[in-house]
Amino acid sequence: MKKKLKFRIRSRHKRILSLIKENRYRLLFAMLLMLLVGVSTGATAFLVKPILDDIFLKQDTFMLKVIPIAVIVIYFFRGAAEYGHSYLMNYVGQNVIKKLRDELYSKICDLPLSFFYQERTGRLMSRVTNDVSIIKGMVSTAVTGALRDCFTIISLTFVIFYRDWQLACYAVVVLPLAFYPVYVFGQRVRKVSTGCQECLAELNSFLHETFSGNKIVKAFGMENYEKKRFFDKTRNLFKIEMSQVVAKSLSSPVMEVLGGLGIAFIIWYGGNRVISGVSTPGTFFSFMAAVLMLYEPVKKLTKLNNNIQEGMAAADRVFDIIEHESDIREDENAITMTRGAHSVTFKNVYFRYEDEWVLRDINLKVDSGEILALVGMSGGGKTSLVNLIPRFYEVTQGAILIDGIDIRKLTVSSLRDQIAIVTQEPILFNDTIRNNIAYGNQNASEEEIYRAAKAAYAYDFVMGFPKGFDTTIGELGSRLSGGEKQRICIARALLKDAPILILDEATSALDSESEMLVQRALENLMKGRTTFVIAHRLSTIIHADRIIVLVGGKIVEQGRHQELMQRQGEYHKLIQMQLNN
Repeated sequence: MKKKLKFRIRSRHKRILSLIKENRYRLLFAMLLMLLVGVSTGATAFLVKPILDDIFLKQDTFMLKVIPIAVIVIYFFRGAAEYGHSYLMNYVGQNVIKKLRDELYSKICDLPLSFFYQERTGRLMSRVTNDVSIIKGMVSTAVTGALRDCFTIISLTFVIFYRDWQLACYAVVVLPLAFYPVYVFGQRVRKVSTGCQECLAELNSFLHETFSGNKIVKAFGMENYEKKRFFDKTRNLFKIEMSQVVAKSLSSPVMEVLGGLGIAFIIWYGGNRVISGVSTPGTFFSFMAAVLMLYEPVKKLTKLNNNIQEGMAAADRVFDIIEHESDIREDENAITMTRGAHSVTFKNVYFRYEDEWVLRDINLKVDSGEILALVGMSGGGKTSLVNLIPRFYEVTQGAILIDGIDIRKLTVSSLRDQIAIVTQEPILFNDTIRNNIAYGNQNASEEEIYRAAKAAYAYDFVMGFPKGFDTTIGELGSRLSGGEKQRICIARALLKDAPILILDEATSALDSESEMLVQRALENLMKGRTTFVIAHRLSTIIHADRIIVLVGGKIVEQGRHQELMQRQGEYHKLIQMQLNN
């Protein structure tokens, strides 16, 4: 199991590297610029010897003119290289993150409904925003700094060995010890960072729920209760973040102590060599400057490693989604379904959600143009049954056939193109009314949109707005009433003009006046379509061609309204309960 996990993590890292490699030429040029930065740092330490020996001790006027010019040239190229590599690496980082974020969102969109019922919206939002942003910091900042500091270390190591190879051997003995905290504290940071990101995702989810349900919070006077829950979550986040601070902060002091020991030894040993005449002050101070500069990038690598570990923790969370396997798989030789009237057949269908059987032994044929009503108590399996038709879920056993063809042999896109859905909760987007109606038919003409709105009894109230069809309706259509939202949804279904229609409690949440208008719109929508109607209200199902009664996931009765009433079975009980209410 551990080997598989390590292999998966390595493959994830390779995936990020492959995205970086797509910008290989910018990356190569940025690396050359970073090399120039490292060389300029080494050159600065190298100049300490001629400054001391030639200018101050020998009082060479020519070197007094040359060295300041050399310093200006070095720092000019250093500044230009710093800007160039910073721009290029940030470009690479932002480009990688854009592609990663696009891939993540695309994957989330393609996952089945079962995934969204298991994952909370706020946690998914956190993956797309917070976790990907942390990866951006790793790619554009940490990788840039790590490469720059590695080049600087190489350049300065060359200087100290060139100046005094014997003293350099003693100096580099401390370097492996200095790198040890980089590894130890990096592992700790990665572990704590994962907990921090999960805590932030939980906080995001909480905010999404309370902001969306703010009306209920206020109606029940639960503001103080929600504040307390929020404070508890921020307290947990604070504790985890402080653990992260401890892990990050400890690495630098440990390296300071090790670096101090090394520098103290160099001063003692190198000073003895100068006093004894083996070395010159210029050589010693040039060496000393290079060593001091050398320990600085090593210390920076610790901080950069912390950023990289945070990024890797975020990458694991992002790739958990990207690598999530969908239950809905398309056949390699899938058939594209053509437009036209369709019959739908359920053949020995069983469906299980997690460990619970929801549908059992469903055998049902719905002819082209037939209106089938599904009734039964809540939890009977009505919505699950219709959700199997567009393959929102996969059947556990049996098969669903459209015109005799198993829907698993059809392309998912062409199958769903044949189906329009109107749900109990009208789902609209924060866009114009025009764009919401045309959501399933982007190429619709203005006249077709108006015609659909009229057939849905929406045209008149839409034209009553100052901007008409260009009116923005707010988040989830918050600026419209329940009946108005439902009629926009019906107009959307009408414009899609799909031959199979699913109505899932489309009128249950409406008042009598709105229901009357929506019912008229639905009658226009159902004409000539194979229709599945889930409803409790008698007015919605009484004129259906056939009614089936689902109890405990099984079909226990079917027939027309009058036939079922005469049997005085389950359907009769449901109607009597409704009439009594």
